Amino acid sequence: MMKMTTEGVRLPAEWEPQEAVLLAWPHELTDWNYMLDDIRACYNEIAHAIVKHARLIIVAPDCSFARKALADVDPERVRYREIDTNDTWARDFGAIITVRDDANFRINDFKFNGWGLKFASNLDNMVTRRMTEAGMFNGEYNNCLGFVLEGGSIESDGRGTLMTTSECLMSPNRNGDLSRQEIEARLCREFGATKVIWIDHGALEGDDTDSHIDTLARLAPEDTIIYVSCNDSSDSHYESLKAMERQILGLRRADGNAYNCVGLPLPDPIYDEDGERLPATYANFLILNDAVLMPVYGQKRNDDLALQIMKIVFPDHEIIGIDCNALIRQHGSLHCVTMQFPKGSIA
Repeated sequence: MMKMTTEGVRLPAEWEPQEAVLLAWPHELTDWNYMLDDIRACYNEIAHAIVKHARLIIVAPDCSFARKALADVDPERVRYREIDTNDTWARDFGAIITVRDDANFRINDFKFNGWGLKFASNLDNMVTRRMTEAGMFNGEYNNCLGFVLEGGSIESDGRGTLMTTSECLMSPNRNGDLSRQEIEARLCREFGATKVIWIDHGALEGDDTDSHIDTLARLAPEDTIIYVSCNDSSDSHYESLKAMERQILGLRRADGNAYNCVGLPLPDPIYDEDGERLPATYANFLILNDAVLMPVYGQKRNDDLALQIMKIVFPDHEIIGIDCNALIRQHGSLHCVTMQFPKGSIA
């Protein structure tokens, strides 16, 4: 953990007021092609839940399928833009918007390289530029395409603290020419951070992202950290998640006090047709203006407990469970397919 001073810009917390949420609609040229009906039904549920609490932006090569699914929604609540995409993980290729001291927005366009060159990403990497060229944002475009960064790899409390994981940001196929100190300095410069917390433990089987922070631990109001907890010593995740828990419990805020630490259950194992474990996690929730969309997996005991815990952390928010069994079949969940934009940042 390193401290720096950077002025003039900040990355809002996810629980701050939002204008809209981005979804990239599944199509036949994505990896969803073998299960389009199932995944479109899941997106339909997510979209209908979002639009009650924020405006919705849909991008896809052909928006007709989304338009049909959302025909019952007030058209003033949804904007469509036909943009080619490789896939649908908007969290990781969507614009990361910061707020400047003069209250204007900066539309940060970082390089997305398919989570360290694992998958094709040439089209996804152009989505923010295409949206900017279409006049969809209010703010200054900031070309950051020389630096690889995915939205799911960072968390912000809106007050100068970022949280990330060492495994992801130190991946050699992302910014392998940079040291940890150089990466941290870049984060502080772009996001106005004064403190970066590096989580050094924790990983989920089946996770293609190299341990994105939004699968493991999340920042929340009142100096809270919500994290995945595993108490089953027979589970393959037990040792790494216990090490992560010990690290999180030992973290200190700028004033020297401990964080409020809240553990979420680890879902029971879910496997694909080849017997490989999928990265199911309750930490991959989306915070909206007055609601939290929570992934659930048809496990009543674990789902109910996770929903109850979130209601304690977000007492003034409606907690909405969304069945994400379809999403995890491609190794992601609810937060991974969404990207929120701050209030006032959408034209």
